Amino acid sequence: MANILIVDDSRTSRKVLRKMIEDAGHTVVEECSNGEEGYLKYKELKPDLVTMDITMPKLDGLEALQLIIKSDEDAKVIMITAASQKEKMIQAIKYGASEFIAKPYDSEDVKQAINKVLKLQNT
Repeated sequence: MANILIVDDSRTSRKVLRKMIEDAGHTVVEECSNGEEGYLKYKELKPDLVTMDITMPKLDGLEALQLIIKSDEDAKVIMITAASQKEKMIQAIKYGASEFIAKPYDSEDVKQAINKVLKLQNT
């Protein structure tokens, strides 16, 4: 299964997402609380997949996404966003996001997004 990096400034969101990811059979290699930390950990750990919140301190998810894609054009990043952030979703697609999960999400949403991105990665 996949090694996954979680980047979200909410400790509660990270905890919930970790449980969903691990219940789906994947490994969470690290949790980060801002985009800057997420980018640095991505470069260090080279996970198979990143879940990235959009709204965060230091570097937001869009800025971190751009840095990750610039350093590795094959990076797989699933953006997590509020349903009301349509404009940011469009920007994230332009910047190279692999998939989206809209808040509030459930374990099935997370599992489907991860499976979809991993299938793309394996083709």
